Amino acid sequence: MAVDLSSEIAGLKLRSPLLLSSGILGLDWRLMKRALDSGAAAVVTKSLTLAPRRGFPNPTLVEIGCGLLNAMGIPNPGMREFVPEIERLKDIGATVIVSVAGESPGDYAEAARLAEEAGADAIEANVSCPHVGAVTEIGQDPKALREVVVELRNALSIPLIVKLSPNVADIAKMARVVEEAGADAVSAINTVKGMAIDIYAGRPILSAGVGGLSGPAIKPIALRCVYEVRRAVGLPIIGCGGILDWADAVEFLMAGANALGIGSAIYYRDLSVFREILDGME
Repeated sequence: MAVDLSSEIAGLKLRSPLLLSSGILGLDWRLMKRALDSGAAAVVTKSLTLAPRRGFPNPTLVEIGCGLLNAMGIPNPGMREFVPEIERLKDIGATVIVSVAGESPGDYAEAARLAEEAGADAIEANVSCPHVGAVTEIGQDPKALREVVVELRNALSIPLIVKLSPNVADIAKMARVVEEAGADAVSAINTVKGMAIDIYAGRPILSAGVGGLSGPAIKPIALRCVYEVRRAVGLPIIGCGGILDWADAVEFLMAGANALGIGSAIYYRDLSVFREILDGME
């Protein structure tokens, strides 16, 4: 007898709870299609800004044993250049969640409008990137966060998901802010602020100095955040942060997640990790 692993997030019906997380393979429709073919039920694109961004110079990624530390600086071609990637994904029937970032509510809203016009099924607002100052500040300031969510909600007719930062004193409070402002779901969590130093060179390894930690090291933090958010709000939750196998996935569902984002596991295990998690859950 087949096991029903279907899920629903903010009205999006998914054949399984597994999503490709933002920031992994998320700028080329062919790579995102590979994730879908491997078992992902939907893809979340890399964060797109209204104008193109070069990002930070190398080095931007370092493996530190317990996880991955990155400070990419949100490099992307800009939403207008990215529109054909969304359209190609929609041509093959993909469920596409477009991540947007910006420095002001207007930037977020305009980028999101372009994504919706291109066929995006939902928007994920990245308000919590720990190595891009303006984005970080939005996710840590309740007033600024509310303004961005309200602006996005007024600009969109498709579901709005907000990616919460773990780098705050009270993530449940931030979840309540976005629920009251009109978000349809939350994603928890973004990367945890961290640093690595080259003791021989005497300087930080990442060119930006500080970066975002992902992978196995942040799983206990992510689980705690999902649990606290679930107790605080009734919104659907996409749980992400250190999910490497089916047991990790079940933990997040038990903590209160409705769907699951898979990111760093692809680095450690390759795209087959989607099928392995699904098989284990079944």
